[in-house]
Formats: sequence, C-alpha cells, structure tokens
Amino acid sequence: MTTPEFEINRNILSGNTADYEIIRTGEILREEKINPDVVVDFTFHDDGILCGITEVRTLLNLVLPEKTGQAFSLEEGQEVKSGEVVLQIKSSYASFSTYQTAISGILASCSGWATAAKECFDAADGVPVIGNPARYVHPEVVGMADFSAAVGGCSSTTTMAGHYLHNLTPSGTMNHSFVLLMGDSLRAMNAFDKHMDLDIPRVALVDTFSDEIVESIKIGHSMKGRLRGIRIDTPKSRGGVTPELVKEIKSRLDNEKLGYLDVIISGGMNPERIRQFVQSKAPVGTFVVGHYIASGKPKIVSADIKSIDGINVGKRGIIPGPASNEGFKQIH
Repeated sequence: MTTPEFEINRNILSGNTADYEIIRTGEILREEKINPDVVVDFTFHDDGILCGITEVRTLLNLVLPEKTGQAFSLEEGQEVKSGEVVLQIKSSYASFSTYQTAISGILASCSGWATAAKECFDAADGVPVIGNPARYVHPEVVGMADFSAAVGGCSSTTTMAGHYLHNLTPSGTMNHSFVLLMGDSLRAMNAFDKHMDLDIPRVALVDTFSDEIVESIKIGHSMKGRLRGIRIDTPKSRGGVTPELVKEIKSRLDNEKLGYLDVIISGGMNPERIRQFVQSKAPVGTFVVGHYIASGKPKIVSADIKSIDGINVGKRGIIPGPASNEGFKQIH
C-alpha cells in the first residue's frame, strides 16, 4: 500500500464529535487561564492490530503546535497487547484536548476492523482474502473500513473510497441483481465481457438461476479461455457454500478441461468457516469477507494524562508518569 492521504472531516475539526464533558472542561480552563503542558498516553485494553495511526497523524499535524507539540506512536498494522500504549502526545492541553474523543474513536474502530481482517487472513493460510465491509457500515466510514481491512491483510477491497486510501485495485465483478436483470447467467457474462475493459478479470456468478456446476461449465466453455474464475455465493436456504461443493465443482471443471478457473467463494465467511475450507483442502482461490470485518469489535482505547508541567500524575489505578515504548516513532 502507498501512504494514504486523509481529509479530516469538518465535524471533527470543529469539535462537534467531542464528548461534551471535554468541551465544558476546555471552556472552564480557558476562563481560569489554565493551559499546562501535558503528556497524554493512549492505551489499548485489548490485543489486536493497530490501525488508524495515519489518520490520527494527519489530524495532529493540523492541530498541534509546529514547534512545541510532539507525538509518538507505534506503526500502522503492528500487533499490540492489552495494556500497551500505542500513542503519546506531548503538548499544551488546549491544543489537542478537543480531539481526544476523535483520536480514541479512530483507533478503536479502525483497529477493530483491521483485527477482524487479520483473523480472516491468518485463517486463510495464504489464500487471498478480499474485504467487502462497505454494505455493513455507514457510508461516511467506508473508506476507513476498507483501508483497515487492507492493513489487516486483505489483498483488495470493493470500493473506490478504499482505493483512494490504500491504492489497491478495487475488486468486484457482478452481483445477483445484474444477473437477474439480464435474465440469464451466460447472457450476463457475455455482456460483462463485451463492455468491461480487458484488464478487469472475467469472473462469473454461477448460482443465480441453475446448478452451480451446470452454469460454471456452460459459461466456461462459451467464454473460450476468457473466463478467469467463478464466484459461488449459495444462500443458506440451499445449504450455503461448503468445502464438498467446492471440491465437486473443481473436479468437474477439471474433467471439462476448465480446471484453470479460480473458485471464489462468499457469503457469511468468517475465520471459523475459512479454516474449514483450508483444513479440508478445498481448492478455493479467494475468500470474500464482508460482515465479519465490518462487525469487528472496536478496541477499548483510553486516554490518560500522565504528566502536567513535568510532574508525573495519574488517576487512581494507573501508575503515574508517561509510558515508554521501544516501538515508538515520532509522528509530529
């Protein structure tokens, strides 16, 4: 992936996304003319994959004083343990306090998505995983969900919003609506082949009207070598996609001299199901995972003042003083 360019939302910059107790604190401190230099540690309370640091860095570069503000963090995509400090900010309190909520939220959500993607990536044991979380999250965060999926190991995602951040080629060929509107799977594939650029892989969806095997063989022969693969998304009402189904389809494709076709599977994929396919040696070419990544549980991230004007402090239950982490790199 290339280094993404983030645009910070106007609501974030204006402070509209901050917890109101922080806004009130800032108002009172201004009236009291209190604005010390502080060190704030952002701590993970779960194991997981760190994600969101690049966006946080963009935000901090907009709000922290250029000469006196400093920030240190672990790197995007790094594995972190519960209790580990992943970000440390040193600056005047007023310069960034309004954005503590946003920073914690960015790290919590993005790391949750990235961790879920990493679980699928690990389960796939080398088989590519395409992330498809877009239809399960609010459109305002689709790009970040896709970016986080890529940080977690997905080889591609399915939206241009994600592409603009991770620069991976968007994945996606046809859906059931297109096949239904065309009235026939082969007709749909021929239309796709006719109108789409040649660099777009030809992958046929083969479970809409007829038996997956029948449609795969029919379309494979008709395309005469132009077909790259087939996608199976058999619904639960018909038993779903199973390792046995994939094995049978691949075997029958081999018998028809169509064994070169990749088998892409989707529909309720999660780490447990992916492992079932891998352990049974089902010849899957790619897994597509949507809801599991989108529903990745946000990580718990706390922001705590650990130093005020050089004096170590900490609320009860927390050791006073800024943490040290050998993995820190300065990001501002």
